[in-house]
Amino acid sequence: MLTFIMGLVICFWFLSLFAVETEGPLSVQLGASVTLPCSVDTPLPLNELEVQWMRAESGTLVHLFQEGQSRPESQNPSYSSRAEFFTEEIPKGNFSLLLINVTTEDRGVYRCRVHTDVVSNETNVEIKVERLVVTGASEPVSAYAGEDVILTCSVETHAPLQELQVEWVKTDEDILVLLFEEGQNIPESQHERFRDRAEFFTEEIPKGNFSLKLRGVRTEDRGEYMCKVHTDTESVSATAWLRELGSLVEAYTCSAVNLIRILMSFKINLVTYAKNVVRLNTSLSQLESPLFNTCMFMSQPYHTF
Repeated sequence: MLTFIMGLVICFWFLSLFAVETEGPLSVQLGASVTLPCSVDTPLPLNELEVQWMRAESGTLVHLFQEGQSRPESQNPSYSSRAEFFTEEIPKGNFSLLLINVTTEDRGVYRCRVHTDVVSNETNVEIKVERLVVTGASEPVSAYAGEDVILTCSVETHAPLQELQVEWVKTDEDILVLLFEEGQNIPESQHERFRDRAEFFTEEIPKGNFSLKLRGVRTEDRGEYMCKVHTDTESVSATAWLRELGSLVEAYTCSAVNLIRILMSFKINLVTYAKNVVRLNTSLSQLESPLFNTCMFMSQPYHTF
C-alpha cells in the first residue's frame, strides 16, 4: 500500500514538473527557424532520461535524446541537419527543439514525449507555416494611348482572403490605383484619375490572381506601379512598369513607314507605293522626319494584351 501511495506521489510530482511555455499554434514564415518549447521545472537524471520529438499525426521521429546524448542518426531523413536540441540546456530540464529552414511540409502538430524509469509524460505543439509569395511581370508592359492593359500580380499565401490586403499603387506619384480589403474590392478608395478605369478580375481573386486591368491608357499613366500584399504578419510586393508608346494613329503610320523601308531594299518606287497602297502623301525627304526616324526603331507597331 505504501509503495502504491509513493508511486502516486512521484507520478503527480512529475506531472507538476512538466511545462510548455506556449499558447496556441506557433506561426513561422517559410524558410525561417522556430523553437518548439518543452521543459520541466526541475532537472531530471540524464541516465534515466529519454526525450522524443515526433510528428503527432504520423509518428515520424523528428529527434531523440537517449542515454545522455542526442541521437541524430535516429532522425527521419527529412529532419536531418534541420532539427536539433539545445544540448547545453537539457541538464537544466529544457528539451526544446530548434527547427531550421521551415518548409510547408513542416506544418502540423509535434509531440514532445519525456520518459524516465518512473513515469513518462508528453505535450503537443502546433506549427503553422506562413507563406506569402507575390509575383509580377518580369518585363515592362507597353501600350498605346487608348488601349487597355493588364499589369500582372499573382499571390500565393496561407492566409484566407478576409485577412489579405492588396494595394495597387502608382509609386512614382504615390497614388492609390486600386484596393482589395476584408474580402472585397474598395473602389471608393481609388484616386479619381483611375476611377472607372482600373479594376481587378473579381472572379480570379480566389485563385490568387490580383492582376490590374487598366482601361484607356493615357500618357500620364506611364511609370512604375506596385502590387503590395499584406497579411497580419508580413508584407510583400511586386513591381510593374507601364510604357506608353504614343497614339494608335502614330502606330499605324509607323507600320506603313516600316513597310516602305523594307521595300526600299528592293528599289521599288516608294512615293508611288505610298500614295497608291498606304496613301501616305510623303516624299523621300520626309522619311527623315523625327516621326519616321522614331518609327525606324519600332519592331512591334501594335501590341496585344
